[in-house]
Amino acid sequence: MKQVIVIGGGASGLSAAYHAAKNGNSVLLIEKNEKLGKKIYITGKGRCNLTNDCSPEDFLSHVVHGGKFLTGAAYAFPSIDTMALMEKYGLALKVERGNRVFPVSDHASDVTKTLERACKSYGVTIHLNETVQNIETEHDEVKRILTNRSAYDCDCAIIATGGISYPATGSTGDGYRFARETGHSMISPAPSLVGIELKETLSSAQGISLKNVVLTAQRNQKTISSRLGELLFTHYGISGPLVLSLSAEINRLPLSEITLTLDLKPALDYEQIDARLLREFEMRKNEQIKNVMRNLLPYGLASIVLRSCGISPETRVHNIRKEERTRMGTCLKTFPLHIKRLRGFEEAVVTSGGVELKHIHPKTMESKLIRGLYFCGEVLDLDAYTGGFNLQIAFSTGFMAGNSIK
Repeated sequence: MKQVIVIGGGASGLSAAYHAAKNGNSVLLIEKNEKLGKKIYITGKGRCNLTNDCSPEDFLSHVVHGGKFLTGAAYAFPSIDTMALMEKYGLALKVERGNRVFPVSDHASDVTKTLERACKSYGVTIHLNETVQNIETEHDEVKRILTNRSAYDCDCAIIATGGISYPATGSTGDGYRFARETGHSMISPAPSLVGIELKETLSSAQGISLKNVVLTAQRNQKTISSRLGELLFTHYGISGPLVLSLSAEINRLPLSEITLTLDLKPALDYEQIDARLLREFEMRKNEQIKNVMRNLLPYGLASIVLRSCGISPETRVHNIRKEERTRMGTCLKTFPLHIKRLRGFEEAVVTSGGVELKHIHPKTMESKLIRGLYFCGEVLDLDAYTGGFNLQIAFSTGFMAGNSIK
């Protein structure tokens, strides 16, 4: 039996503590907040999309950074195991659109309570309101954990402190400091799954949601991403599923080199759009173009698109020239957007970046530099798209860390 200390009581920490205790180890979990799983409480808009009911292969296809590293964990503890663990300890689950898994109760707090119940069933000791200050090592081996209350000798320590997204939940980068102090290098953290601020002022479009549009990002005329989905105009720019996914793909790139275009009518090609405009123009020759465009776009967006292609919204249809109509078609298919910056960590669903994976054994999550020191969850350079995949990373890496301690 080993003395194991888990630092952090979120999804990965609870998973690691449970599996380490299940192996017969003495486990102490230390959480600096007043309760466990504080970030879990706000996931899925308070409902907690705790995993995705998919195969390991499908799961890995949704990982943005660290997919190769995660391969072993994805197969060793897939989503079906996460669901089985939750149900074993009394949490009824349901699967919704996109294979997203939620508790039947729609209460994220029930997920945390279930994980706590699982941990306590194997005797995990939990200390709340206690902050780890330092990890002491000797001869490249973990020896002691110092907190604001006490010092604890241990054989193994598992760092499961999360990233720095939603810092109000306690994700303030403690694990990054522990990693650096023990010789581990870092990939600079960046906000991921977050909205994009634009240079353009699109206030009249604020609140408009477009269901089936294509957002394309290019860098040096090379396409980085092009996806069909839902986009929302906000007071600062754009958000919604399309944008959140794109942010995960571009957050490590120089944003000044990235151009965005929005295909507002992906079901129509240029010729079909021109024919559609001609029909509208023929029927409504004496009306203002902004009113005619309402049949193609939501009202608040129509004037923005018209101004973008150099046409006053008050122009009468019979005064629109052929070249202006052509520009309108181009704008509808490739409406340009210019990135100012990504929204900050306080809004990011997850942190991209973290402890470099080259320092971690993928089959155990143990450090290659310090014996007995493990990392799991968001503190590592691992992140995925929305849909329950990031929490599954936490559960799978927590399993690998805890289960490898015997």
